Amino acid sequence: MDLFRKKVIQPERVTNLKKELKLKDLIMLGIGAIIGTGIFVVTGAASVEYAGPALILSFVIAGIVVVLSGLSFAEFASRIPVLGGAYSYLYVVFGEFIAWLAGWFLICEFLLAVSSVASGWSGYVQGFLASADIYLPTALTAGYDPSKGTYIDLIAGLVIVFVTLWVSQEAKKALRLNNAMVWVKFAIIALFIVFGVFFVEPTNWQPFMPFGFSGVFNGAALVFFAFLGFDAVAMAAEEVEDAKKNVPRGIIGSIAIATVLYIVVTLILTGIVPYTELGVSDPVAFAMRYINHGVVGSIISVGAILTLLTVTIAMMYSLARLLYAISKDGLLPRFMQDVDPKQQTPKKATYVAGAFALFFAAAFPLNILAELTNIAALSYLILMSLGIIKLRKMLGEPQKGEFKVPFVPVLPLISVASCLFLMTRLQMTTWIVFAITLVIGVVIYFVYGYRHSALQEMEDPSKM
Repeated sequence: MDLFRKKVIQPERVTNLKKELKLKDLIMLGIGAIIGTGIFVVTGAASVEYAGPALILSFVIAGIVVVLSGLSFAEFASRIPVLGGAYSYLYVVFGEFIAWLAGWFLICEFLLAVSSVASGWSGYVQGFLASADIYLPTALTAGYDPSKGTYIDLIAGLVIVFVTLWVSQEAKKALRLNNAMVWVKFAIIALFIVFGVFFVEPTNWQPFMPFGFSGVFNGAALVFFAFLGFDAVAMAAEEVEDAKKNVPRGIIGSIAIATVLYIVVTLILTGIVPYTELGVSDPVAFAMRYINHGVVGSIISVGAILTLLTVTIAMMYSLARLLYAISKDGLLPRFMQDVDPKQQTPKKATYVAGAFALFFAAAFPLNILAELTNIAALSYLILMSLGIIKLRKMLGEPQKGEFKVPFVPVLPLISVASCLFLMTRLQMTTWIVFAITLVIGVVIYFVYGYRHSALQEMEDPSKM
């Protein structure tokens, strides 16, 4: 049994997917995936429970960890511009089993992101409807919880169906709505910054670090979730014009823009409202109501409802492309590798992604799985940083025109240490759930993936 059999690098292979995405589309895709619940929700809870005004330091720390990981993604994307992101890259350098684990962690991340954001979107919409005295039957307002009389989250399910059908269209068309909503998102954030800066009270930043450095680091472990999604850019590699240059630029560009916005918004938010009062689900809108500008707060709330769709679209797009890439290698059922002849998109993989997301979004109230997303993401980012060191040993230095991670192996090892440190700040419950999830992934590989792998069939043609 060879668990570490590797793919042959084929960066120039023929693809059935349409190459029409430009750098602007990639940056919009990355920002659409990154900036969502992080800036509109997490900032409040993280300030109250972890870091206070020093949350800006938490974002800086998390941003540095993400940038270090993003450098590895950028070099991989430049040198091996194929679909599948971390999964495909690690298949080349470490072999099949490690690649499957990375793919499994990515599936968990994207699936959770799609489902949880849909559930959060449902809560915003229900709140908006309630303000107009419109209420759904209790049984249809949230996931399965008989003690509260809820069974299905109808609105979350409907938004998943809409996003699934939208993402199954041509890539350019599917991302058009995402791009439009990203501009709305920028407008809302700009409104908050330009309007809110005049109401900042520097005294609200005192004490600046109420929970000490421990709170700052714990806050970094939480807000790391706010940066997840930059890897969505790598998933689009086979549909990008000049992928070797544009994919790395898209990754670094989206991370840089998101980091700056998070820091500025957090600084203004904690300057307007004392951090002890930010334990609300809509902190940015709440800040406007706090200074008696409810109309501005309402505009921000409506905009947040609209722009949360961008996260769902970007993550669904990425999840479908990941399932497509893994199925092409035989580790998942191969019907998902079929490309629609008209739309030139992996429609069946998109429908499978939508079906699972619909199940979780409509039926399950998700809570501890948010931290599980962080630990799964940090795990495959560690593998990515180690993978760059192995890639250099395999292929040498990048060629002219390819992105190059500086100071290898020092920076990748710093990235590994940073990710491990953030993982140690997560709860024990998260580690237990992570272990269970890991076992499930390993079982799927040995029961199905190993036996149906394309590499297995090459070794034993009788199984073809």
